[in-house]
Amino acid sequence: MRKRFIAGAICPSCGEQDTMALTKEMGVEKVTCVACGKQMTQPEARVEKATRESEQVIGVFKPE
Repeated sequence: MRKRFIAGAICPSCGEQDTMALTKEMGVEKVTCVACGKQMTQPEARVEKATRESEQVIGVFKPE
């Protein structure tokens, strides 16, 4: 797996700069902070669309 660091990026969790590494696994981009371990994921549009097509919404919960 190849890591690419994002120049100038600041981790939203620990605030460190230049510690965010981007990897891609099975069509899903994953950004990881090498300082604190915080992970964020973003699936590609085609992956997200394929996942959402088979879902069914039963109802929407609206707390009052």
